[in-house]
Amino acid sequence: MTRSSGVLLPVYSLPSPYGVGTFGRSAYDFIDFLKTAGQRYWQVLPLGFTDFAGSPYSSVSTFAGNPDYIDLDILARDGLLEPPLLTGLDRAGDAAVLDRAAVHAGREALLRRAFENGRERYAAQLEQFCARTGWLRGFALYLALKTRFGGKPWYDWPEELKARRSDAVAAQELENREEIAYQEFLQFLFYRQWRALRDYARENGVQIIGDVPIYVDADSADVWTEPWFFELDARCRPIDVAGVPPDYFCAEGQLWGNPLYDWERIRADGWGWWIRRIDGARALYDVIRIDHFRAFASYWAVPFGQATAINGRWRAGPGEALVSALQGWFPGVEFIAEDLGILTPDVGRLIRKTGLPGMKVLEFAFAPDGSSDYLPHKYEPNCVCYAGTHDNNTILGWLEDIGPGERDFAKKYLAVNGGEGWCWGLLRGGMASPAKLYIAQMQDLLEKPGSCRTNSPGTVEGNWRWRLLPGECSPALAEKLLEYTKMYGRAE
Repeated sequence: MTRSSGVLLPVYSLPSPYGVGTFGRSAYDFIDFLKTAGQRYWQVLPLGFTDFAGSPYSSVSTFAGNPDYIDLDILARDGLLEPPLLTGLDRAGDAAVLDRAAVHAGREALLRRAFENGRERYAAQLEQFCARTGWLRGFALYLALKTRFGGKPWYDWPEELKARRSDAVAAQELENREEIAYQEFLQFLFYRQWRALRDYARENGVQIIGDVPIYVDADSADVWTEPWFFELDARCRPIDVAGVPPDYFCAEGQLWGNPLYDWERIRADGWGWWIRRIDGARALYDVIRIDHFRAFASYWAVPFGQATAINGRWRAGPGEALVSALQGWFPGVEFIAEDLGILTPDVGRLIRKTGLPGMKVLEFAFAPDGSSDYLPHKYEPNCVCYAGTHDNNTILGWLEDIGPGERDFAKKYLAVNGGEGWCWGLLRGGMASPAKLYIAQMQDLLEKPGSCRTNSPGTVEGNWRWRLLPGECSPALAEKLLEYTKMYGRAE
């Protein structure tokens, strides 16, 4: 990774007449914008299924792609949908916030129509895709059974299916073969469209940075198909669950509720579960950001049933052994370590030993006494700088939250002036830093208020909704971003 920069924008935030960003025309246009602006990276959020609140960090599968991102116009272009069907669709349109209920209205019927029109046409390619995609069959059956049992989690299914008895699984595969075939076809379409978009990005000098969330959901195909790699009790419920202690994001900590890994069993298996997981991420991304990397050093374990994360304890993670194994298996893959939060000394040691670039966030930098390690002049080059990440406020929202001492110090340190403004002043501070990579949130390039932030950790409502409007990635914005990028040696 050479000195460069990029932009963070979730796929769902792209403009689209159907209410959610997809792998269609606006995604290709965004890559054109990045190229024109001299940006070499597009950072996306996880591309999998989301939970009821829209979080892409809580998914039914670590491998499966979200069918919402399948572009309907491409399906029509490829002859899988009749154009009049799209004309009659109740479109959610180019609203500034994502309305998932509106997006899903009528979409399922269209995807099933595409399945009926394409299953024979793509039969040979689909067979090859299924044969080389080891996780797909179990995932498709999991979704079929979840539908059959009214959305209940797998650990509340009948005992023979909860335990995956071979005769029961075989019977359900036979009984649900149509639904399984449909789910497999959706994944085929997802990966087909994503590969075409990723190839276009590469042709235009843009690489994709994607996240691997550290944990997976208890109610997921991952845990149902391989429960022995997780700390579960006899009822298949977690013993302890994941979270983080109280920090600057949340006074009570964050109780995520994910099951914890049985690291001894994963180690004894040669780290196979994590190797398969990274191999799946490699099929999606050029650079892999390991979310909550600090859990590889030590992680916060909270007894199952607690109301908050306060009463947890630190436990030792897999450490250098796992990271070295992944680096050995994937020597050509760039990793970024998300090393934010409460950083105990073992996290710093692991970062130094493995050589992975960590993260620096400018919004954490401006303690009035100048003591913060996030001040740009303290950076080593082997890091990635952000003004803020998807879990932070926008720059303008951050300004409203901080005290006058922090604000005054930031203004003086960055030499912020009225003509340039705060957003571009922080952008300049990150661009000028020694960090080999700088990533800007799209909201900050557009100088958006705090109401446009992506996520507020510790809250459920109102997150994962902000959307880019048509025309906001303007030629003038690309020219301005290119000017800053060239000025600080981040453009080729």
